[in-house]
Amino acid sequence: MNYSFEYIDIILLAMIAGFIFLRLRGILGKRTGFEGKNPKQFQDILKEVHQESNLKQKENFDKKAQSEFLKGAKIAYETIITDFSDNDNKLIASKPLLSKEIYEEFNKALKDRSDRGHYAEITFIGIKSADIKEHKKMDKALQVTVDFVSEIITCIRDKEKKIVSGSPDKIKTIYDTWTFSRDMRSNNPNWFLVNTLN
Repeated sequence: MNYSFEYIDIILLAMIAGFIFLRLRGILGKRTGFEGKNPKQFQDILKEVHQESNLKQKENFDKKAQSEFLKGAKIAYETIITDFSDNDNKLIASKPLLSKEIYEEFNKALKDRSDRGHYAEITFIGIKSADIKEHKKMDKALQVTVDFVSEIITCIRDKEKKIVSGSPDKIKTIYDTWTFSRDMRSNNPNWFLVNTLN
């Protein structure tokens, strides 16, 4: 008799366990083996937010960013101008500041000058003013156009050191409009000269 009660207890417990299993399965669902993409981890989400925040900061060309840009633009302007005065007629100091197209254009001008047997003497007096004319986003790049007014003493001499053009004693006021560009998604902080007008 006791055995029959034990069997009934086992059957009842099995029924209760089965009921609980079915209820949990109905509430939680079942694992099929195809779960789709795993949800992003919290750290991954934070990383994406951080990258997006950095991108927006880079794209925010406010007054502070403009002021910092102009400091670098003035240095770049002087470096590029004085690089043309080297007797070797090569762009060495300014090469990292130039886009590929501008580098080739400037290099051709230097080669033409060298083929004529000429070289330039340039004394950079200083920049009188440098003002941002415009800045605009072009695809992934930010382009900034700057109006420069500078004072320079320049003359071109031939192989015999005779003056071909310019004057070694006269200060000239030069007006240039240069456009610099930078890929805002790149970690490279450098700006490149992409266009010149004068």
